[in-house]
Amino acid sequence: MESFMSCSHGAGRAMSPGEAKRRFSVEDHVRMTAGVECRKDTDVIDETPAAYKPIESVMAAQSDLVEIIHTLRQVMCVKG
Repeated sequence: MESFMSCSHGAGRAMSPGEAKRRFSVEDHVRMTAGVECRKDTDVIDETPAAYKPIESVMAAQSDLVEIIHTLRQVMCVKG
């Protein structure tokens, strides 16, 4: 299949925002976002990192489309 010289632009969700809010607490979110500048309250639980697919598996699944040159680390998350 043609990829049109494209690949995923992010990891994508592993669970819906509602499921993330049911599954994770503020304490979970604080722990999982240590070192990341972001809000750490109940209104942003759906953005907790565990609500998303592991980027390593996403990149492995598209290894025929990309060559990894750099790996970035999240330092900030803004949700308004």
